[in-house]
Amino acid sequence: MTRKYFGTDGVRGRVGEAPITPDFVMRLGYSAGKVLVAHESARAQLKAGERPAVLIGKDTRISGYMLEAALEAGFAAAGVDVCLVGPMPTPAIAYLTRALRLQVGVVISASHNPYYDNGIKFFSAHGTKLPDSLEAEIEAAVLAAENAPLGCVPSADLGRARRINDAAGRYIEFCKSTFPNDLDLRGLKIVVDCAHGAAYHIAPHVLHELGAEVSTVGAEPNGLNINDEVGATAPTALRKAVLAQQADLGIALDGDGDRVMMVDAEGNLYDGDQLLFAIVRSRLRQGPVSGVVGTLMTNLAFEHGLKELGVPFARAAVGDRYVMEMLQEKGWLYGGENSGHILCLDKHSTGDGIVSALQVLCALRQAGGDLRALLGGLELYPQKLINVPLVKGFPWKDHPHIAAAQRAVESTLDGSGRVLLRASGTEPLLRVMVEGRDAATVLEAAQTLAEAVREAVSS
Repeated sequence: MTRKYFGTDGVRGRVGEAPITPDFVMRLGYSAGKVLVAHESARAQLKAGERPAVLIGKDTRISGYMLEAALEAGFAAAGVDVCLVGPMPTPAIAYLTRALRLQVGVVISASHNPYYDNGIKFFSAHGTKLPDSLEAEIEAAVLAAENAPLGCVPSADLGRARRINDAAGRYIEFCKSTFPNDLDLRGLKIVVDCAHGAAYHIAPHVLHELGAEVSTVGAEPNGLNINDEVGATAPTALRKAVLAQQADLGIALDGDGDRVMMVDAEGNLYDGDQLLFAIVRSRLRQGPVSGVVGTLMTNLAFEHGLKELGVPFARAAVGDRYVMEMLQEKGWLYGGENSGHILCLDKHSTGDGIVSALQVLCALRQAGGDLRALLGGLELYPQKLINVPLVKGFPWKDHPHIAAAQRAVESTLDGSGRVLLRASGTEPLLRVMVEGRDAATVLEAAQTLAEAVREAVSS
């Protein structure tokens, strides 16, 4: 079904514009609370007379204060207790929801987007993204009550709020538990870029307590600087810091801490495909790997590399929720996206930038060498991605000018690459991607196709 509010990763948009307004978010909390109170899976966890409870966390955007208060009011009005943890990485909310035996986790974040955007996403009691069916129920409840006054349960049944003061410490210990007890990071100088985001008070402590010498970039959030020329989506700052400090490597997270990129001592950047490949090669030294899930954006060289290792590979739609769904369907443990979302289901129930980085560091400690050596000769094919602004509702899939341009580009590649056009699930953009063995051909083809899309949209 077509969604009005929920995209590929919850509800997201510019703060102050529908749907990211205080009144809508309060209604969303109320509707989600009503759905969850009535839902069989939530009721099954509760003792007689016990109210359901939800965990709310956020990143460091200034709008998080406002939206947190609105959500808290909405859930309380629906008779749901609220546990608040303040700024915490998205995967921390997934872990804490599961560890504290709560019914739902909610994250207030727009991930890698600028500070003026924000969003709401939900986790189940098991620490996984809510299934589409449950999101659809929540959306239907919001729509059904859209024009009615917001009510509340009787006063005696209202939800109560409390703060979880040791949330950061709990999550730090969880992250450390995913690293082998017989290994440490002593002797490594690591720069960690927290994107002025939710991991600013988590990631440095995890690495330090495992023995590394740690310095930070992007660890001074002020509410307005999240993802601003720092973090996994802007790794130049990390690269400069690693080279200037002569560090052994660098780790870049995004604003909500579920993506990771890494930089070696020479300043070379390693994306999600490369880091996942390194993790899979490390796991193969311990035993067979049933299979790996990537996305439509996963580099073709990654697929070819897994084939040489004898590891099955499958592509899901873009978005870590779809990677997760395919992993669950196939019963596999490892998957991810080149953007830095990496899923290691033997360690966590969701993608986690810190935990993923620790798996790479574990592989380094066990195998020796550097990040380049962990790849075993894998060289990614040149890939060019161009984002073209779209008018909402523009029929790009059926536009003859775009289709003709795509056919022409594919003819130019002559079987040595691939073309992918897809609309962003969170922004009004069409992502134009061309991949192939020859960098010059790929760049020219991507620019040609992107220009054709711009002409089609403007006409």
